[in-house]
Amino acid sequence: MAGDGGALKDINEIKSQFRTREGFYKLLTLSDSQQRGGPPRGPSTGATLGPGGGPGSIPGGGVGLLQGPGSASSNAAANSSPAGFLPPVRVSMVKLQPEDPGEESERVCFNIGRELYFYTYTNIKKAVDLSKPIDKRIYKGTQPTCHDFNQYSATAESVALIVGFSAGQVQYLDPIKKETSKLFNEERLIDKSKVTCLKWLPKSENLFLASHASGHLYLYNVDHPCGTAAPQYSLLRQGEGFAVYACKTKTARNPLLRWAVGEGGLNEFAFSPDGVHVACVGQDGCLRVFHFDSMELQGVMKSYFGGLLCVSWSPDGKYLATGGEDDLVTVWSFAESRVVARGHGHKSWVNVVAFDPFTTSLEDEEPMELSGSEEDLHQGVAPPAPAPPPPAGAAPPASSTHFGRIRTSSTLSRLSRHSSKGGSPSVTYRFGSVGQDTQFCLWDLTDDVLYPRLPLSRALTSTLVPSLSNSGSGMEHKRYHSLGNISKSNDKINVAPRSGRLDAAKVLGTTLCPRMHEVPLLEPLVCKKIAHERLTVLVFMDDCIITACQEGLICTWARPGKVNLTAQNGNSPSGTVV
Repeated sequence: MAGDGGALKDINEIKSQFRTREGFYKLLTLSDSQQRGGPPRGPSTGATLGPGGGPGSIPGGGVGLLQGPGSASSNAAANSSPAGFLPPVRVSMVKLQPEDPGEESERVCFNIGRELYFYTYTNIKKAVDLSKPIDKRIYKGTQPTCHDFNQYSATAESVALIVGFSAGQVQYLDPIKKETSKLFNEERLIDKSKVTCLKWLPKSENLFLASHASGHLYLYNVDHPCGTAAPQYSLLRQGEGFAVYACKTKTARNPLLRWAVGEGGLNEFAFSPDGVHVACVGQDGCLRVFHFDSMELQGVMKSYFGGLLCVSWSPDGKYLATGGEDDLVTVWSFAESRVVARGHGHKSWVNVVAFDPFTTSLEDEEPMELSGSEEDLHQGVAPPAPAPPPPAGAAPPASSTHFGRIRTSSTLSRLSRHSSKGGSPSVTYRFGSVGQDTQFCLWDLTDDVLYPRLPLSRALTSTLVPSLSNSGSGMEHKRYHSLGNISKSNDKINVAPRSGRLDAAKVLGTTLCPRMHEVPLLEPLVCKKIAHERLTVLVFMDDCIITACQEGLICTWARPGKVNLTAQNGNSPSGTVV
């Protein structure tokens, strides 16, 4: 019994450090920040933003450099809300332009319950002075659910912040100037459901996009007012599982556009690094990628089951990672419109997934060289002459022969790609995920997964002959092979234009949603329990990783080499060590 109890204690123990090939990541404590010039704090300082925790909840007695401004006010906020209806804690960061290394060039915003806080953030060597918020707001009748800074226009004198609320309103404010504030959808004439995600359009000072639990996306201009009556819309573009409407008006007013996407609520969306595409995930379990300006659907993926809750682009825009109610992280290739890997490490829903641009290692494309024996080639087909890749999302021709040739060429490319470093991986994408299970996972996606070096004859055979057993018929297989630009295809899926619901029995086993054994299954590089409550925040910064859970513990994990770390008694932390 004693042994079992010890094992149970170890399972429930919250970790304060972990190790990867780069070295140790360490959770910074109050003592760390005091030693590094942070403001001194007594033991009575609250270490949470909300109920359920306190100083000492994390080993070391602290929760890093972003900590709650005391649990008393937040407990009051929580107690005034119906139990279980607190919106997720979110953290937004912004870098001020132009950047001055000697200045405090970043600002941070976070919400808890009905409260919104805005602080100066320096770096991991100096703690945030929580006694001096730049701005603090307490809302009545509604709660902040999401927020986003305008990275493009932020300066030391002015920062544009948009905040979405549980009742559907959106506020535009400047926490530095303070007198700047506008409210959109104030009378809830545009949408009555909660705002689930807000993003400024890349490199725009006045346009932003808001998604709602109703399944709609709205494009706003902060310089335009909202009308005094419910907006009237005219259909602008329509495709499989989506429709876009323009607001019929004689004078400029919001919203400029309304997107109806899928079936059920939208949970998150993200713009590609170049700002050209937008990816949306929702309760219907679909990832949809649109070319934003032309409003064309360029790719679709389906979760294994349940809704998709989060999405993130790789730094080069080639891959998207998603997470959701199937407890999986899924990596999808934008160029190939296919799932390239799944990761299983979480025991419950995945709330946030994000790529780490600071440990992602990318190399320039190298010349393709054909590998494999001459006998292998005779068993398959000769590779076609090199040709420029088709535009992202372009629909494949209907011909099954051409379909096989495209897949063969792609396979040959994956097989033949190799590194100048003697076969060592030339590409490593690092991404992380946090979930309802209080687990923090790190994942590595390497070119041995992205470009598998299978025996050539086997690879050619498997790609030339479509797997009809999974899809029922050749026609059905082609139908679901790729939904890139499907609105232009003559081979329609039998769903209403607005509907995004797909027959799971028909979708499973296709490139839209391959079976589990059909794609590589990743194991987490790191999988650690780091909180008592569900995790809702994951932000990668150059010197640290920031995580937060629903009880308001906001933790700062210093990257290797950024703080002094001495191993105690020579013991490494428990858990997965790579």
